[in-house]
Amino acid sequence: MTEHRRDAALSLSEQATIRELLDADRRRTTDRIALLGRDRDEIVTSSALTASDDEHDPEGTSTAFERAHVQALLDQALTHLAELDLASERLRDGTYGTCARCGQRIPIERLQVLPAIKTCMNCASRRR
Repeated sequence: MTEHRRDAALSLSEQATIRELLDADRRRTTDRIALLGRDRDEIVTSSALTASDDEHDPEGTSTAFERAHVQALLDQALTHLAELDLASERLRDGTYGTCARCGQRIPIERLQVLPAIKTCMNCASRRR
């Protein structure tokens, strides 16, 4: 596996580009988490002020759906943030850009589009 890591090493300019992409994505994601958290809190607060009989309240089901939808988006954003943090760790320890499944180098073009990605196209397509 050491050979793969040596072959997969990113140049200094590629590392700087990826670091910038990860940082920008992290800022967007933390902003999104804050926004979704506020949205969720507003939904919870407003639903606490109304009747809790979802079955007979015409707005109850849409409120429950909205709350579940916002929570799902928040969960996705939190997962993505964790993936970004792991990608930053891989960048620091020199394993970034190496497929977690096969050990081959992930093309820089794929990394630039999906900076938190851990797999090459071949391995990603086999997962589905």
